[in-house]
Amino acid sequence: MSSDLRYLQLADHKPFKYAVELDWLLSDLNLLVDGLDLQSAMIVALGSDSLAGVSDVLPDLDATDRRGWWGDMDAEEIWNGWPVGCKLWLLERAKITGSLSRKGSTVGRAISYTRAAMKPFTQQRIASRIDVTGEQIDTQRIDVGVMVYRGPQAAIELRYSELWDELGRR
Repeated sequence: MSSDLRYLQLADHKPFKYAVELDWLLSDLNLLVDGLDLQSAMIVALGSDSLAGVSDVLPDLDATDRRGWWGDMDAEEIWNGWPVGCKLWLLERAKITGSLSRKGSTVGRAISYTRAAMKPFTQQRIASRIDVTGEQIDTQRIDVGVMVYRGPQAAIELRYSELWDELGRR
């Protein structure tokens, strides 16, 4: 029997360009839908903002908010948990660059941030393997794909897009 709730990712998130909104998935009878615990955990991990490191460059040069979640503090000691979230938010104003850029490939950073967010799932033996792929779709878009394995079979496949509206803003 499932013990978790499913999340519905809403694509229409006006007026915010970079926001992702999650809501409880309801059945036709307006009851909460449960199941797919691993998928829900992955969506929360990828859809939440991880705490930026002191050396990370924030998207807004005047910003001081490194985001993150207060519940991550001492998570391992208190409840045998791990920090939740992903640093993809650091790319929300980034120009898409190649590997020869001073900061490196934007696609490479998106893949790296996604791998870091998924790493606890393999460390805690929730998943046996996680593959992350990324590709630049056009001048303003990078898609990141995540394939999670539980044993030899693929259990979940998710695909996320990061959008860049204005390439020369930095």
